[in-house]
Amino acid sequence: MLIREATAADWQQIWPFFRTIVSAGETYTYPRDLDEPTARELWLLRPPGRTVVAVDDSGTVLGSAKMNPNHMGGGSHIAGGSFMVAPGHAGRGVGRALGQYALDWARAEGYRAMQFNAVVETNTRAVALWQSLGFEIMTTLPEGFQHPTKGFVGLHIMYRRL
Repeated sequence: MLIREATAADWQQIWPFFRTIVSAGETYTYPRDLDEPTARELWLLRPPGRTVVAVDDSGTVLGSAKMNPNHMGGGSHIAGGSFMVAPGHAGRGVGRALGQYALDWARAEGYRAMQFNAVVETNTRAVALWQSLGFEIMTTLPEGFQHPTKGFVGLHIMYRRL
């Protein structure tokens, strides 16, 4: 698996799994009916952000991540990130590789920490992955997310010092 900078041409492979994940409404706070142009604008970041893809030997996009300053101004020393793995490639280390890549990127860029603002508590695979990479749950916003089948569930804020 290779992780590299995402190009405009990669979007045609990202969009199908992005749309599937977002429209399911179980793990992201994006609107479930997010249109393609808006999704593309949200995901393919310009500097100082960065969007990457994980690809296999044939060039198939297995997953993608975007990394960026979590806030502006006085909060810009903390990195943020979002991650999506194509459902057919879940459980094969793609998310872990993207997560480690994001941490290495943030450290190299001089960030002091990384924070995830909205990890849905019922997304137990993601929560476990982030914890295994050294993130802590700093707090949970009770009923901060409306899950399509589980109702109102918490949103974790997760943090790791670099």
